[in-house]
Amino acid sequence: MDTLKVLLVNGSPHKDGCVSTALSEIADTLKSEGIDSTPFWVGNQPVAGCIGCGASGAMTSFLDRAFFINEFNGDHFAGKPAAAIATCRRSGATAALDQMNKYMTDCNMPIVPSQYWNVVHGNTPEEIHRDTEGLQTMRTLARNMAWLLKCLEAGRLTGIETPVTEEKIKTNFIR
Repeated sequence: MDTLKVLLVNGSPHKDGCVSTALSEIADTLKSEGIDSTPFWVGNQPVAGCIGCGASGAMTSFLDRAFFINEFNGDHFAGKPAAAIATCRRSGATAALDQMNKYMTDCNMPIVPSQYWNVVHGNTPEEIHRDTEGLQTMRTLARNMAWLLKCLEAGRLTGIETPVTEEKIKTNFIR
């Protein structure tokens, strides 16, 4: 069996902040399931985000560029399991999840679920560690990701082919 690997993209401008804390919980759980992971921090990259606060928009800018490339250069993401997570102090996480999930569905990626919305609450890593339900959600997400990756690999090894993708039809709703 090939080495299964998950890319953990961190869009936060804070390297060791709340998102990193949540992703570490996921990485530890994936490791316990025999799945490697690699962190990729885009929050420090020169991807234009919000110039007002300097703390939001980098992930959206990154996804815009990554999925734009996919749109015109093939279905590189199709069939690859994905999940979005968000951290917040009080609210706003579900809007962020909704936005990120739309990129994945647009690219024919299976979205991996958890036991609840993939959110941890807190304003600091210490507060994130106190959100026991949120951390459990991250662990459940990681176990579900590991399970789906193993199922896909087992299917591939037994000759189950990925679905044939039709050529995309793009319609204009202004008639």
